[in-house]
Amino acid sequence: MFLGLALVLFVIWILCLLVFKITMAGIHLLIIIAVIAFIVHFVRGRSAPTP
Repeated sequence: MFLGLALVLFVIWILCLLVFKITMAGIHLLIIIAVIAFIVHFVRGRSAPTP
């Protein structure tokens, strides 16, 4: 009985670890994209309004 419980808890722990790593990778990608967009916004500057 305790072996089954330990096995279930171990599987849940592994799944949570994988999901956490995938989520952290996604958050880092979003931060990198936001920083690049921020830099591009200031490098391009304001465009002149068209009449």
